[in-house]
Amino acid sequence: MSFLRMLSNKFKMPDASNALPGRDTPIMTPGKHFVNGHDLDGPYPDGMKEIYVGMGCYWGAERAFWELPGVYVTAVGFAGGTTKNPTYHETCTGQTGHTEIVKVVYNPEEISLEQLLKVFWERHDPTQGMRQGNDVGTQYRSALYLTSDADIEAAKETAKTYQQALKEIGKNTPITTEIGRLDVFYYAEEYHQQYLAKNPDGYCGLGGTGATCPLPFSSQPPQQ
Repeated sequence: MSFLRMLSNKFKMPDASNALPGRDTPIMTPGKHFVNGHDLDGPYPDGMKEIYVGMGCYWGAERAFWELPGVYVTAVGFAGGTTKNPTYHETCTGQTGHTEIVKVVYNPEEISLEQLLKVFWERHDPTQGMRQGNDVGTQYRSALYLTSDADIEAAKETAKTYQQALKEIGKNTPITTEIGRLDVFYYAEEYHQQYLAKNPDGYCGLGGTGATCPLPFSSQPPQQ
């Protein structure tokens, strides 16, 4: 395969006929969160909810969420594609269709979905299509995968709000974030989990636009 063809593949979503086949066996058996010791794959306490966010390289994105009060556990992996149980290196070829995703399990009595979405919008640039900063390829595209129709609608509403916030700072590029229902989440290899806690000086390309995403009054954190 020529270099130019390899490069073009990184910007084009594969279909089922040319995606890598993957495998039936998961590439990683989820263990415990390196920072808080909670089980990555549950069982989780009653009442927990989940949101799946793609913000470019998942190393920095995961840290942005595990530090939030009310977040029970985080994990990194892949979603939005075709290949079953992909490896990190397979995903980087652009031939799995997946994007790098952070699974966020949270207590809605301590932190709201809108507060999590505010972090999502503000901590990356959701207008860049198949890239995030210097990280180029389909696996770096912005994405939000949710588990209920109500959460999907809430995410779409915050996208509209943030689009207006971008216009107010002179950034007129449309948001390209993929918003929809989660199909399948595949855990990434163990060494990727909580990578920046294990490697404090590791790469983090996370960066926002400078625009602020306002929260609805009902989602404001309680006054101290």
